[in-house]
Amino acid sequence: MKLILTREVNGLGSAGDVVTVKDGFARNYLLPRTYAIAWSVGGEKQIDGIRRARSAREIQSLDHAKEVKAKLEAAEITVKAKVGGTGHLFGSVTDKDIVAAIKSATGLDIDRHGIKVVGHIKVVGKHSAKVSVHAGVVANISINVVAA
Repeated sequence: MKLILTREVNGLGSAGDVVTVKDGFARNYLLPRTYAIAWSVGGEKQIDGIRRARSAREIQSLDHAKEVKAKLEAAEITVKAKVGGTGHLFGSVTDKDIVAAIKSATGLDIDRHGIKVVGHIKVVGKHSAKVSVHAGVVANISINVVAA
């Protein structure tokens, strides 16, 4: 089945790429999660729009990626969350919460899919995460979770 990817899929391609995959993979994984749309002749216009949006979001050069990495690693990232009496959170800190905290601390728009946290953040305190800024450039950030 021929598809147009709407976001990056590891091992397959990035947004705007036209890929051919097995029917089951497309029907059961890519299409329900909106990682891809069915390819059509009219879809070529959508490909151009997706690629323009991707290039606007992407960090273009390696030097700029290194600047962003330095800025992320130097930033004080604080996430406020509701906490119970024992210091455990009601729920956990999500990648969306981390992206919002990064935006408020640094002003940078980071793709939430590039954030990798080891385990789940469910207690107050300092935690670490990795942010994939560019191909081969990964920032190690420190996240401070405090009671709201």
